[in-house]
Amino acid sequence: MRISPIDRLLFLATAIFASYQIAIGVEGLGSIPILFYTIGFGALLVSGLLILVLGFEVLRSPIVVIVASIIPLSLAGGMVWEYFPNWRGVYLVYASIGFLAIALTRFTQTSRRLATLILAFVHGVAGLIIFLLPVGIVINQQASSGFLFVSLGGALIGLMGFLLSFLRMGSPLISQEKLFRAFPFLFWVTTVVYVLGFNWR
Repeated sequence: MRISPIDRLLFLATAIFASYQIAIGVEGLGSIPILFYTIGFGALLVSGLLILVLGFEVLRSPIVVIVASIIPLSLAGGMVWEYFPNWRGVYLVYASIGFLAIALTRFTQTSRRLATLILAFVHGVAGLIIFLLPVGIVINQQASSGFLFVSLGGALIGLMGFLLSFLRMGSPLISQEKLFRAFPFLFWVTTVVYVLGFNWR
């Protein structure tokens, strides 16, 4: 499926928003959370540019799958490091093993189903952290309600990952054409709400 001019504009806008967040950063944080957030938005930027230049077929590339896995792992890592210091070690072990497992399944003779299940599990845990953690933080009045935009971003990126996982397994919930048609807009909205959430908390 070809990328339409509107899709290209959306991917370009995604890259611009991600670049903006990388440039301004998140003020008042330590170096480790800033590093996590910078890596996460950097992966958003790279993913958007790869699809913009190479087309939707690049979504099947092992490299893009690995780069895309960095997004939820890094953003969740930044929030864990910032708000739950007692869980830093546990999260680092999970993220390291999860990222290594995803990378190995892309370059070894792993069945498509097992590779997809590993990807879905790693993305799912990180996505739940991104979705639930801001809700708890807002309830505890550690941040303003604007931080809930990050939860929305987590839900959207989780939805995209869920649909792509079923597509890779050969059991798509919606057709590839419909998914690819909606993907640019969802990817752009996800990036926008992440930027809003991190800047309005």
